[in-house]
Amino acid sequence: MLLNGADAVTEEDVASSASTTGGFRAWRRQRPFIGGLLIAIGGVEMFFSGQLDIGHLHVQMGIEGMQATIIPIVLLLLGVLAISMPAHHIFYGVIALAVSIYSLIGVNLGGFLIGMLLSTVGGILVVAWMGPKAMASDVGGDAEQATST
Repeated sequence: MLLNGADAVTEEDVASSASTTGGFRAWRRQRPFIGGLLIAIGGVEMFFSGQLDIGHLHVQMGIEGMQATIIPIVLLLLGVLAISMPAHHIFYGVIALAVSIYSLIGVNLGGFLIGMLLSTVGGILVVAWMGPKAMASDVGGDAEQATST
């Protein structure tokens, strides 16, 4: 059940999964992995859409060409940082949301809307992510309230 916290990840689950199924699964559960991955994929997609060369027609030139290079690199960096340093996930998620929305005017309509949507959804997931400790304490608090009433 997603809403009542019955499937929440506890520290015991993380410890037991590290010993039985491998370290990657436990490592992934302790950070906003999917959100960071979506931000990074959106940045890569924007980078390649900004570097298009269709015959003799260049899609981006001038200062816009600089934005078409910097914005995807920033999004890729924010996705990697959100995964590698989950303690600052809210900061990285909010910055990724702002940059991905700005990419709508800075990078070929945000990588033809695909990169912008991937990065925006990833930023939302990164901001909304709750760590294993927060989920475990929420489940424990709900159980204490249910027994006291």
